[in-house]
Amino acid sequence: MAGIENGDTVKINYTAKLESGEIVDSSQGKAPLEFVAGSDQLIPGVSNAVIGMEMGESKTVTVTPEQGYGPHHPEAVQQAERKHFPDEVKVGDTFKAVSGQQEMIVRVTSVGEEMVEVDANHPLAGQTLIFDLEIVE
Repeated sequence: MAGIENGDTVKINYTAKLESGEIVDSSQGKAPLEFVAGSDQLIPGVSNAVIGMEMGESKTVTVTPEQGYGPHHPEAVQQAERKHFPDEVKVGDTFKAVSGQQEMIVRVTSVGEEMVEVDANHPLAGQTLIFDLEIVE
């Protein structure tokens, strides 16, 4: 049997961890993740890692920020006046923000008396991730 080729639809079970070993995402207890190998449906480090693998095969891959969620951009961290947020705003809350024509999701990273810091980076930007992958279909 030939391995998975670019453009094949695959289903995988996966666990994503930080270098510290902390699990940040997993398909455990959920349906396998379905995507087209080599496509931009997933981060490149996972989408391309399955190419050449075979049904039932497992492997662990290290995904750099460049092949994952990109570098952390300090300019994407901004301060906004607290009056623009609900009274009960807390760290970890997410909001839809509009900058010019662009709409983005921002995550609250700190809350002060006058200002709230928000981050438009993906929460895993700048992180090297370890993925345990298993081909299930």
